[in-house]
Amino acid sequence: MTGSDNIIINTTAKILNDLCDPQTINNSKDEKWKATLWSALEENGLTRAWVPEQFNGVGANVADGFEILRIAGQFAIPVPIAETLLAGWLLSETGLNVPDGMLSIAPVNQHDTVTLNDNDTLEGITHQIPFGRDVAQVVVLAERNGQSFLALVNREDCILQQHDSHASEPRDTIDFNRVTPVQCAETKLTRDHLLRMGAAIRCSEMGGALQHILNIAVQYSKDREAFGRPISKFQAVQHNLAQLAGEAAAAVSAASSAADTINSGEGFNEAGFLEIASAKIRAGEAAGKGAAIGHQVHGAIGYTTEHILHRYTQRLWSWRDDFGGESVWAVALGEFVAANGADQLWPTIAAR
Repeated sequence: MTGSDNIIINTTAKILNDLCDPQTINNSKDEKWKATLWSALEENGLTRAWVPEQFNGVGANVADGFEILRIAGQFAIPVPIAETLLAGWLLSETGLNVPDGMLSIAPVNQHDTVTLNDNDTLEGITHQIPFGRDVAQVVVLAERNGQSFLALVNREDCILQQHDSHASEPRDTIDFNRVTPVQCAETKLTRDHLLRMGAAIRCSEMGGALQHILNIAVQYSKDREAFGRPISKFQAVQHNLAQLAGEAAAAVSAASSAADTINSGEGFNEAGFLEIASAKIRAGEAAGKGAAIGHQVHGAIGYTTEHILHRYTQRLWSWRDDFGGESVWAVALGEFVAANGADQLWPTIAAR
């Protein structure tokens, strides 16, 4: 890791320590903290980490951005930094200007399609858009005659139906019909690029969240006493914590492998698909098991709104479904293996 890498990571950790403490946010009676947090992230360039300097960005490498997101996961960050990073990457890769402020992206699943009409207006309805109602603009990947186009749309020009995730965060339905984009350009990026990057992003966030769940579970087991001794002394609890540590390590390792593949430029070939699909499957499984163990260790207190555990577990449940859940990626991975044939399976795995 270089000196500049350390600056980015240390800056992220300091801002989130100061302005995104989960317990402080959990106890907050309003959302005034959100504007202060976003302003600090934006002023320090963390929301534009994947935007090159010629587009007024930081120009950090891809690995730095994923590390920012892992740390963000450790704080169960409740603002769209991941979505804004991805939107900035999409726009700058297409040669479009990146606006300030919170951004989201669409579509985020394999079933929704947005079409660019001949009169350059959009047509299509997309579901589960992260933070849809909170952002001023949405970056939309549209299609026309088999070609991809990237469009920047004012969210207020769209019809929005509000829906919430497991974490009570916006996952809205947005109707883009007859909306004229603010910016629009043909792009080399495809739905596959968007879904792979989105899946890798959620893997990094899930890994960070599981790391923190492990930390608070270990600390709680030391503080909580039963029958005159800390519950950390009981073999069953020790076994659960060891399993939780294994799930967290597996998620972080898988997410890091996917991020490294994208950083090396292989993220969108067959090797990249193998890494990203495997990471989303494994991180999703770890999220399910890790959340269950975290709540089991904490007992009833972990389910209360006053405790921060739910801030992590509910986001894990939401993130594992974003950009395709384990079953979606497992089917795609199975089709990939079948198409390549049995003889290629081991060489493909061993080459990673």
